[in-house]
Amino acid sequence: QSQPLPTAGPSPVPAEPPKDTSQDSAAIPEDEWIRTGAQYTAMQRLSMTMLGQGPLPNHLAIIMDGNRRFARCHGLQKSQGHLRGFQKVGEVLEWCRDLGINEVTVYAFSIENFNRSAEEVAGLLQLARQKFDRLLQELDRLRAYGVCVRVLGNLQLLPADLRAAAARVMQATSSHSKARLNVCFAYTSRDDMAHAVSLAGQAVRSGLLLPDDVTPRLLDRCARTYLSPGPPDLLIRTSGETRLSDFLLWQTQFTCVHFVNAMWPDFSVWHLMWAVFNYQRNYATMQSGLAALAAEEADDDDETQSDPQRHQRLQAFDKFVRDQEDAELRRYLAAET
Repeated sequence: QSQPLPTAGPSPVPAEPPKDTSQDSAAIPEDEWIRTGAQYTAMQRLSMTMLGQGPLPNHLAIIMDGNRRFARCHGLQKSQGHLRGFQKVGEVLEWCRDLGINEVTVYAFSIENFNRSAEEVAGLLQLARQKFDRLLQELDRLRAYGVCVRVLGNLQLLPADLRAAAARVMQATSSHSKARLNVCFAYTSRDDMAHAVSLAGQAVRSGLLLPDDVTPRLLDRCARTYLSPGPPDLLIRTSGETRLSDFLLWQTQFTCVHFVNAMWPDFSVWHLMWAVFNYQRNYATMQSGLAALAAEEADDDDETQSDPQRHQRLQAFDKFVRDQEDAELRRYLAAET
């Protein structure tokens, strides 16, 4: 008889799950973001059911590493490795949906990637154009599943047509609220934190905020992830690298981090379930930290409610942040026309 999954304790799990042989990769649609009808083995379905008996991460973040090494190992061009990596995203989103994970944030393109060869950068940007265009072709599916897509990063670093494509996707799905897909593109945490500090500084200089209003929690409201219901519960990095590479450093204070030895195009549903299992094993430890943080935020809320002027300033600042983003998206769309 199956035993219930453990939900606490720091004990490590084995480094690799069973090898996934359930799907023929050649049969997987190459360009769809929102897929249906994943074929699972009986063992995989049983494992998913067992995982569902424990706490599941609501927000999963992924550093999709290893596309170039995958290409090198298989005698492919770098561009083919990146293409296989983008194709994998659609599979993983379907697995997450079937598991009940409602928000996924993927690290698609770091600002540091601009330092790669001009040929590789041009290929990555062209691939992104194709994938954003494909998202717009799948609007009916995005609407049916209620998926809100956000492209997070310093979009001013991108070509005008790519900025506009990202803006179109965000605009078209902004009212969806059942699930979220965040694509971090032209992103690093350092740039995001600089952006947050800049917004807060503008508000102080204009008199919208007082200097004492600027707190870590206020900077949370300035980060490009500010619309997410919460920070990532689980972060996965593939390729065997054990570092975060300037990804969501501000947001992952109490996140379970899981490293996978497989290259991103080889990532399987077993790898995902293994990571969720590891999250469940460490759930109690993480919850104690989150509870302490929630208590601090409750105290801050009580203090704010007791100071009507501060409460009004913070409400005005939230509107200022939203208006800044809306104006930015309008500029990107207008520049295309």
